[in-house]
Amino acid sequence: MRFRFIAVEKAHHTVTTLCRCLQVTPSGFYAWQRRPESTRAKDDRRLKVLIAASFIGGRGYYGRPRVHDDLREAKERVSRKRIIRLMQADGLKARVRKRYKVTTDSDHDHPMADNLLQQSFTAERPNQRWVSDTTQLVIGEGDKLYLAVVLDLFSRLVVGWAVSACNDRHLTINALEAALKRRCPEVGLLHHSDQGSTYASEDYQRLLARRGIVCSMSRRGNCYDCEHDGVAVRPGLTPAYE
Repeated sequence: MRFRFIAVEKAHHTVTTLCRCLQVTPSGFYAWQRRPESTRAKDDRRLKVLIAASFIGGRGYYGRPRVHDDLREAKERVSRKRIIRLMQADGLKARVRKRYKVTTDSDHDHPMADNLLQQSFTAERPNQRWVSDTTQLVIGEGDKLYLAVVLDLFSRLVVGWAVSACNDRHLTINALEAALKRRCPEVGLLHHSDQGSTYASEDYQRLLARRGIVCSMSRRGNCYDCEHDGVAVRPGLTPAYE
């Protein structure tokens, strides 16, 4: 280990000075440099390539357990401690996944609509079925914004959206009004959302009723009622915009 340190630092200090500080002999250092690379060192270099490939394939989220699983699937017999050592040597540290922030407030006294969509995330024509959702966006060092969108299930295009620093009924109403202005749907359109207070509010429901839109809401705590092929709004999974 000391000889490796000397090999790195000799560009800045003389070998004699470094050897004296580390209490080794210059002859020992030069003998170490001439020594052929050991079998284990060669195998370490080979494993580092495989570890880096697994780490990059996991977009930087893979830690020791996932990398170890990948190497085992590749029929590589290597210990967990060795993987940790090699990852630390190359500065590979797994990124921490941010916990998903719940933006739905279902604890309210507003009336709930039945689930008329029934996980049928298709439509035969434009403006037949819309779905709406809201997500939180983190900006910079911790500032937060909320994004509400309305998506047409026929084309999977976002037909209306709005951004605000507050997750309130005004945000979802602005997104819906943008979609209505852009599409001008006929009476009978089915609008599906979760049971959040922003969608169940009197103002939002009044707007739906005024335009002859049928309201549908998912069951409480069931993400599959609002999520299918990227229909639900999540950072990185938002469908194409119209």
